[in-house]
Amino acid sequence: MHRIYSSSSILFHLDSLKKLQLNPTNPLVFSRSIIVETIEAPDGDYDNLYADIPKPAKSKSERKPYPTPMKVLVQRAKQEREARKAQPCKLLEEAPENGLLVPELVGVAHQVYRARELILLGLSKLMNVIPVLRCRHCFEVHIGQVGHEIRTCMGSESGLRNATHMWRKGRIHDVIYFPKCFHLYDRVGKPRIIHNESRKVKQLPAIVEFCIQAGLNLESHPTKRRTRPVYSIEGRIVDFELETNSKTETRNLIPSEYTMNDSSLDLSLTKELTLREVSILTLDSWFEMISGVKKIMERYKVHTCGYCPEVQVGPKGHKVRNCRASKHQSRNGMHAWQEATVFDLVGPNYVWHVADVSGPPLSNDLKRYYGKAPAVVEMCVQAGAPVPDEYRSMMRLDVVPPCRDELDLVA
Repeated sequence: MHRIYSSSSILFHLDSLKKLQLNPTNPLVFSRSIIVETIEAPDGDYDNLYADIPKPAKSKSERKPYPTPMKVLVQRAKQEREARKAQPCKLLEEAPENGLLVPELVGVAHQVYRARELILLGLSKLMNVIPVLRCRHCFEVHIGQVGHEIRTCMGSESGLRNATHMWRKGRIHDVIYFPKCFHLYDRVGKPRIIHNESRKVKQLPAIVEFCIQAGLNLESHPTKRRTRPVYSIEGRIVDFELETNSKTETRNLIPSEYTMNDSSLDLSLTKELTLREVSILTLDSWFEMISGVKKIMERYKVHTCGYCPEVQVGPKGHKVRNCRASKHQSRNGMHAWQEATVFDLVGPNYVWHVADVSGPPLSNDLKRYYGKAPAVVEMCVQAGAPVPDEYRSMMRLDVVPPCRDELDLVA
């Protein structure tokens, strides 16, 4: 007798057969799949735990997003205009708008400056062991012995090369980038640099200028320190401080434990450290610098162009007509200034994370499984430093990429 099968049982067996083919029990032909590790964030701190890579602009004509919403900026401007009409002449009481320093941020400024010097010193040590590669035609950077095979080159003649990168040896400024800005001798009395003064005024890294305005004293870049607050008369800053008082030595205005010069950093600090200890010190200095800059930016103003990487530290942006970004003809080369963020002062330069340094190069077909991290963090991790919790999600450490021959088996 022939056994009769129902249609439902046939479909059930077919589904079981498909599941068996996708998930074989034989360990020799077992296919690896994506494993996602669930991490519980304490006190609901999910933003830092699952922070992803900042998305680049879709087009060159797109403006940078505003850190503060435009509605809040308009309301703030209206309130300042009404307060100016109600009291045309007033003594500015809050620092640093009145020309005085914020006492609790003087030490933070020195910590940020020292952390920056330690980062540059640590990277110079790590680059002797960990190679840095830079594309010849674009700004792509890779940390490792062999460059990746991900086709994302947007440089010249990239179409002829199928967007493949052409690698060369990189430098420290490829790992971390500090944009320059104009030095302001008097950030309150003369906050703007006009176009004709662009050749006469010194330029220095914006983060160093940021520390100088917050209380750092450097002999190579003198600045004016006030002992009395300034007045605001119909929106204009007026200083009634005597000329003799303005020449007061700045050393008396800042505590002695925070006074330093250009050569005050102990360069022998990393001579006796191992490679892993240098990487840990560099990574700690990175977080110290970022956290210090965030604290100072709560009180001191920094401006950036909405279309190009230009940065200016101070109450206002400069008037130098050197913008070459989108729509600069309509602005006569002037910059479209807006509020800056931390990473406008410190260029992190995100790179692809290499989980296995001794393994094959990163494949273009598997790029959806790879993560990224700032080049400083990636270099320190490859040198032996532990992976920071802030970048575990961005580096996609909870994802196991399949092999190249298993790509078709992954959904």
